[in-house]
Amino acid sequence: MVIALALWALSDARLEEAHETLRALVEVTGVTTREGPVRERLIEMLPAGMRHEVDEKGNLLVRLGPEGREPVMFVAHMDETGFTLTEIRDDGLLRTERQGGFYLHPFEDAPALVHGSKGPVPGITRRGPAVPEERRRSVLVDLGCASRAEVEALGVSIGDGIGIPKRLVRLSETRITARSLDDRVGCAAQVMALRRLDPSKLRREVAFAFVVEEETGLKGAAALAERLSKEGRLPKRVHAVDTFVSADSPLEDSEIAQARLGEGAVIRAIDNTTKAPLAEVDRILALAKAKGIPLSAGETRGGNDGSKFEAFGVVNVPLAWPLRCSHSPVETMDLRDLVALADLIQALAEE
Repeated sequence: MVIALALWALSDARLEEAHETLRALVEVTGVTTREGPVRERLIEMLPAGMRHEVDEKGNLLVRLGPEGREPVMFVAHMDETGFTLTEIRDDGLLRTERQGGFYLHPFEDAPALVHGSKGPVPGITRRGPAVPEERRRSVLVDLGCASRAEVEALGVSIGDGIGIPKRLVRLSETRITARSLDDRVGCAAQVMALRRLDPSKLRREVAFAFVVEEETGLKGAAALAERLSKEGRLPKRVHAVDTFVSADSPLEDSEIAQARLGEGAVIRAIDNTTKAPLAEVDRILALAKAKGIPLSAGETRGGNDGSKFEAFGVVNVPLAWPLRCSHSPVETMDLRDLVALADLIQALAEE
């Protein structure tokens, strides 16, 4: 069931803040296990003087408020789907391994960027054998080189991340499209909330995590939950901040992910890994209504980073926004939903 509230009027300034925050994050590539550039951009975007830490796994963590007092944590992931370089052939072509779940055909015969030691190297992907989609596992990448030596001279080596060039495009006043909106929107919402929080006025500890390797098994969140458990620093409640997958799409099952773009944030009440406590869902819906924040609750597919904390007894209520065409070159969302999500995060932090 989806419970929707009326959308509130937004100023041009709020929409532009959402657009510019998201653009700054989308234009950076961070294929799973190669999230460093995204982490560096996020650190640059944190409010001045805000302390942060980076753990051995590469997760970025920001803590505010009185330490240890009923801590709440918000978790968004930095990584995106893409490819990893697995072999440089003698003829100069690159073999790759797909990172994350997505259809290959939109990324075949397309521009590519290999993120090597000397900077991004442009190339193209080449269409693989004519076999069914479910049997195709990777693409070949052509850098225009005729030998392994030519490739290595460009600073390209085994293990480099390979992405498809991307750009944030404004489709209308509020609608935008780009690759890797999953989960740069979640990261942007957390940054926007951090800008509005006054740490001196918080009544509890609030943590913001930006984690790695979500697309290949929630590995960053799992490592963070285990570490915090050993340190005795687990949150009382966690909110994974991620997509409401393939919402508002004519090809989707009408029973799943039916949250329309532009109507606000969404509670992922049920997905493949989590069934949020009904009392918590009702409480957050009531808070949003009192604050005038448009919010709905519904069921979708996929997993969420917060589920890795549930095994340690942490209450998990995932937060999301509606996304069309997930894991494609044309992921589409509405900036009003990003503002609603940021406002909801702020309200829960200040609650």
